[in-house]
Amino acid sequence: MSKRTRKEIKAGVVGYGGAFNMGRRHLEEMRAAGMIPAAVAEIDPDRLREADKDFPGIGLYSDVAGMLKDSDVDLVTLITPHNTHAPIALQCIKAGRHVVSEKPLAITTADCDRMIAQARKSGVVLSTYHNRHWDGCIRQAVKKIRAGAIGEVVRIQGRMGAWGKPHDWWRSSKSVSGGILYDWGVHLLEYSLQLIDSEITEVAGFAKTGFWAPQTAWKDDTNEDEGFAVVRFASGQWLTLCVTALDANPKPGRMEVTGTRGTYVFEHTTWELITPQSKDVVIRKGKNPPDESRRYYENIVAHLQGNTPLAITPEWARRPIHILDLADRSARQNRSLKAKYG
Repeated sequence: MSKRTRKEIKAGVVGYGGAFNMGRRHLEEMRAAGMIPAAVAEIDPDRLREADKDFPGIGLYSDVAGMLKDSDVDLVTLITPHNTHAPIALQCIKAGRHVVSEKPLAITTADCDRMIAQARKSGVVLSTYHNRHWDGCIRQAVKKIRAGAIGEVVRIQGRMGAWGKPHDWWRSSKSVSGGILYDWGVHLLEYSLQLIDSEITEVAGFAKTGFWAPQTAWKDDTNEDEGFAVVRFASGQWLTLCVTALDANPKPGRMEVTGTRGTYVFEHTTWELITPQSKDVVIRKGKNPPDESRRYYENIVAHLQGNTPLAITPEWARRPIHILDLADRSARQNRSLKAKYG
């Protein structure tokens, strides 16, 4: 299927259950961007009934194959566990549908490669729902840091988590989620890659496992207790990522960017700029602007209907997955690994 030039783009979702009402949220955002909610594929009959209440008359399907066979949706968004993204995406792409995958695009670099290759072959658009690309916190960080607020960026630290038993849900299952780094790590890496404009050269991963496993439903398949990655760039810059269930002394701020003339720390709603002056430091604080996640689907519509460049290309979405994949393999092999994709 070639890119559509007519005004109407019919949209569907795979998955309407789970946490956060994500199926409804995606369809509402699609509708706000100008798409027509047309189909829902969901294995839970109760959730299908909820979808019918939320979007009266929408096409309801108990599996993806039925939706692809009997509906005329142009674009399908996948709201399913991480390990299902690649196989369902390939199924939809081969059927000639544009595909948006929830984060992460997939669990492995190889899966991303297969998805990208098939999308090119089928002539359809593939993207990842990196709505946080337009979070107020990262837009503010990019603005201030590019304006020279901290001089030259030297390193970035991304961190998330604290001491505590993980929830008994699929996000804490290693084989389903990909590991502890994948859920929030993909966001923090996507932030970081907006701030470091250089090729990835090498990744080292570290992991502690086994402490929480006996207390969870997953036992032998529980995520790592803590995951840590170091990413080296061709520019000489580096970043570290830590997602933990072991830190009894968590640090404020999700992201810390250190430069030659200061440090910029930010979390979702607030930022701090710390700059040295003589023997003292000056700390300025502020609030981040509102998030603009609506711009994700607005860009998808503009891209499908015209010549607007795709903001979140599959190649861009593959970069954080490549880091996470290398970090996971590095931790198991106890050695750093060279990057295939910069």
